[in-house]
Amino acid sequence: MTTTNTLITLREVNADTVRDICRLSVAESQKGFVAPNAASIAEAYFCDKAWFRAIYADELPVGFVMLYDDPQDPEGPVYYLWRFMIAAEHQGKGYGRSAMELLIERGRNRPGAVKFELSCVPAEGGAEPFYEKFGFKRNGKWEDDEVCMEMAFQ
Repeated sequence: MTTTNTLITLREVNADTVRDICRLSVAESQKGFVAPNAASIAEAYFCDKAWFRAIYADELPVGFVMLYDDPQDPEGPVYYLWRFMIAAEHQGKGYGRSAMELLIERGRNRPGAVKFELSCVPAEGGAEPFYEKFGFKRNGKWEDDEVCMEMAFQ
């Protein structure tokens, strides 16, 4: 995906890049909305359904994404946005939008996937308006103190 001549890619986090990804942080006012990347990476290593990647703008790491991806779920394939962040200094540049478009495309290409789900903190400065721009809608469910949203793939 390109954003004004910047190539946005989702890349595996490895031994050479993990420290850079863990150093990425959202603005102070957003810290209650998403876990630190180090905690997310640690969780991912203990969940076989976790899929996580660093978000790059050209060769610069700018964010992190983690999905819960279970194509074998008995109720149908689960495609769930577990974590999504763009570092504070890289917000407002279109990188998050481009990364989300890549994730939606990935989900649409998953065999049998019918929807993309997520949850977010419904607060001033939260991500709900961002997700709504892509067509995510509240589905009436709550997960802890977060509102659940979904987008149909059909």
